[in-house]
Amino acid sequence: MAQKPDPVKLDRIIADARRNAEQRDKGYREQALKIYPWICGKCTRTFTRTNLQQLTVHHKDHNHDNNPADGSNWELLCLYCHDNEHSRYADSVGRTGSSSTNESLATHNPFADLKALLKAKE
Repeated sequence: MAQKPDPVKLDRIIADARRNAEQRDKGYREQALKIYPWICGKCTRTFTRTNLQQLTVHHKDHNHDNNPADGSNWELLCLYCHDNEHSRYADSVGRTGSSSTNESLATHNPFADLKALLKAKE
């Protein structure tokens, strides 16, 4: 008989994960905001202190643990462009089955022997 998960333990694990993510985000967000101008890298919308919370740090390689101090893996994007970027990435991963864009999307070529089939009918 399987034991039921301890809800208190699960709540603690989730809270710890959120807290760690927030601290990690704070670190690279603060660095990125110091390095880069407060402009969306896609739509070029400009931000001020009043709407700065709408400017996000996007990881170019989609790896949130890759945070070089020079900011080379970051770009500042507004919420809308950031969502769009992640949607496009998710779509590409869904089509190929991996994050690599070098893979062929199709594995079957229905017209591979078309010339031979047409000749056989003649």
